[in-house]
Amino acid sequence: MALLERVSTLVRANLNDLIDKAEDPEKMIKQVILDMQNQLLQVKTQVAIAIADQHLLEKKQKENADKVAEWMRKAELAVDKKEDDLARASLLRVESYRELSENFTQQVSDQKAQVENLKSALRQLEQKLTEAEAKADVLMAQSRRARAVGKANDARMASGDGSKAAAFDRMKRKVAHSEAVSQAKSEIAADNIDDRLAALEKQDRIERLLAELKTQRGA
Repeated sequence: MALLERVSTLVRANLNDLIDKAEDPEKMIKQVILDMQNQLLQVKTQVAIAIADQHLLEKKQKENADKVAEWMRKAELAVDKKEDDLARASLLRVESYRELSENFTQQVSDQKAQVENLKSALRQLEQKLTEAEAKADVLMAQSRRARAVGKANDARMASGDGSKAAAFDRMKRKVAHSEAVSQAKSEIAADNIDDRLAALEKQDRIERLLAELKTQRGA
């Protein structure tokens, strides 16, 4: 039946492969678990229906077997009473009910096999669902790590052979050199100003000393 085929597909499904191939692994694993839960509910319903049908068939089989025994007793009574016509009619009923009983016996056997198939599918699906639920967090975490590693690799590949990093280093060195040159020029300019001011101050002191000396000497 289609239900068992769907269950078989879910049971055979490799969760790791499904996640690896999915564009959205987290969405995929959640969908797989949801599908399993839905199918599990359907299988449980079918198991209950199949068991009920089995009990009904067993009841019908027993009823027809009882009819065979009942009409056989009537045929025996007719024979005892020398009522051959009644005996023939009773035996005709016996054969009719025996055929029905055999038919129901076969149906009961087939139904039992169907019930066992459904129960087996139910057990397998329950086990697969338990496995999926237990692995869900782990598998999704693995998927996220794999994506992160992939992005890191893409970033490294995008950097090529290191030329971009080398260009960046050259730019840093160039900026540092420019800053050093500017600082040196500033320091040189500052030194020139200090020297000139010092010379003026020295000349001023000399002029004052000269004036003082002239005053002392009465010149």
